Amino acid sequence: MKISIEYESSWRNSFLEGSNNEALPKAGRKFIGSMTSLKKPENFIKREITIDTIMGLLNRLIGDQRKLYQARREESYFFTDIESLVSFEDKPKYINNDMTYIRNISGSTDQNSYTGAIQVSDPMFLSNYSDEFWGVLALSLEELCQFIISENTIQARISNDPLTIIGRLEELNKEKPVENIDFINNAFQILQNKFEKYNGLNKKGLVFPLALYCSALYLQLDLLASKYDMDTAKTKTGGISGISNNGFTKKDFMSRFTTGDKKKIWGNPYIREEFIKGEGKTKHLMTKASGTLEIILNISYDKAKELKLMIDNAGVSSFYLGKKGLAYVTKVSKKEES
Repeated sequence: MKISIEYESSWRNSFLEGSNNEALPKAGRKFIGSMTSLKKPENFIKREITIDTIMGLLNRLIGDQRKLYQARREESYFFTDIESLVSFEDKPKYINNDMTYIRNISGSTDQNSYTGAIQVSDPMFLSNYSDEFWGVLALSLEELCQFIISENTIQARISNDPLTIIGRLEELNKEKPVENIDFINNAFQILQNKFEKYNGLNKKGLVFPLALYCSALYLQLDLLASKYDMDTAKTKTGGISGISNNGFTKKDFMSRFTTGDKKKIWGNPYIREEFIKGEGKTKHLMTKASGTLEIILNISYDKAKELKLMIDNAGVSSFYLGKKGLAYVTKVSKKEES
């Protein structure tokens, strides 16, 4: 028996974690198609037509809309003795790489944006400790390391307002990693011994300046506690809002000092940028294929006749092939295989 199918714009990527062959988690399959998630190569998932695709399609054609793993575990599963007799040939005629906008209905928030008016009257900027606390960010890298090593009083000052602070953190985030030697190594060792979460090295063993500054803020938080009441500088868990030992998140930092909620992201282009040595920056986009699919079932004429009747009775006119796209059956041949 042969079933011929034509399809158009069949998506050949997946933007959900997990598999259709597994039971759905309580919260559903995690969306991994955001711009942040796509920075990790393992989250840019390519898909091809597989035997599972074919079996899911055959079940759909006979009117069974359950997940394939659900249908397979039933004793009455029609294809129990047939799956090993099924083969297929995918013949894509056109393969395009298109810019596709993905909707994220979970409502993630933009890491680098905020909403509402900015409040500069927060105690973090107006308290007796504010100048010394935020002054850490005004130090040069060498001055910072000397402060970490000697724990001296800080004389440097920076404007105590949210935009200036976040602007300085963004500047530091652009600083290139430095050699882990001399006074930098001394400071690094002190922070590593003091803060379990501190991990300020890249894969080459270089030190991230931003991580030094962020952990130095936590060091200053502890030092100033001997002179001032630092409760207003801390979150409920004892940290610094939006700032960790290794970096910062703009949306979390600014959410404390703005009147609006975090800015929602309801979608983004599905694109992964990758730097390939010798080629430069390469963009990977959504792959869409159009073509024909032939499914061959090496079954008896009587079984083929039964399957053909089930397909006709179900009356499925069109369906998805993979995640999206339009597919439809063009021909069903019941010819007995020899």
